Amino acid sequence: MLTPPAALHALLFASGEPIEKKRLVAFLGIKESELTLVLNALTNMLKGTGEMLIESESEIELRTSPEATSLIKKLRESELARDLGKASVETLAVIAYQTGATRGEIDWVRGVNSSTSLRTLLIRGLIEGREDEKDKRRIRYNLTTEAFAHLGIANASELPRAEELGTSASAIIEEEMTAAVEPAE
Repeated sequence: MLTPPAALHALLFASGEPIEKKRLVAFLGIKESELTLVLNALTNMLKGTGEMLIESESEIELRTSPEATSLIKKLRESELARDLGKASVETLAVIAYQTGATRGEIDWVRGVNSSTSLRTLLIRGLIEGREDEKDKRRIRYNLTTEAFAHLGIANASELPRAEELGTSASAIIEEEMTAAVEPAE
């Protein structure tokens, strides 16, 4: 059984984003008045670990400490220095020829989960995500000007066989997505 500070650490680590204090109290099964004690204990536990708690009026978040900045910077630089890799290039191609695609569309075309590839492309600034106009719950990814510069082209129309492949890809994905939504007879 985890102690309340250890349980709080696990929750914040697994979340990767801020969690409301009220939710933490419910998850931990403690009183609101006890949360301060648990936060103080976790803060002390984290000293010298490279992690720290960030606390707002209503939320708590686990972050890297300022002392870890140079290490984190090296990590990010090493990620950017590596080649894109086959998976990221495939993902970039789907987005380029589709003239924007959602993660579901990319996964369907590639046949595998594309989360890591999308993260890599986002970190490198080669794609950007925006709310999908058709379904506000989804993110539609598009190439950035950095991607066009990286590919050595001025715009998507300069991609090899751009019009032919883009039209085919859009039609196939639309057909498959429609078929998946329609009930079987």
